[in-house]
Amino acid sequence: MKTIVLCFFLGAAIAFTAAAADVTGKWSGSFAAEGGDSGSAYVILKQAGSKVTGSGGPAATEQWPGLQGTVDGNKVSFEVKSASDGTVYKCELVLEGDHLKGDVVFTPSGGEPGKAKLELTRVTD
Repeated sequence: MKTIVLCFFLGAAIAFTAAAADVTGKWSGSFAAEGGDSGSAYVILKQAGSKVTGSGGPAATEQWPGLQGTVDGNKVSFEVKSASDGTVYKCELVLEGDHLKGDVVFTPSGGEPGKAKLELTRVTD
């Protein structure tokens, strides 16, 4: 009997953890590039299973479509390309409650890659 109860609670805990990893929604925050440049960031994500799609950009009014990525546990990875200058942003983030935090590698079209820190908070309507 104890084994059945333990299995039930472990199963419920795993299901709760999987359900808690939904990143669908709007996220707002900032990035800070190595070398001192910083700015705002705004991402709209839609999760279906482990796949993530959406758009990203510097603001809600300036979004770049074509965002593609994945979710694995609390790790969120996605890539989006700037419509204005072709810079590709590859993000490796960790979900902590209503916050996504992590690293970005950006590669300007024809330029040298750079690194930045990105912090986003879920926007509640």
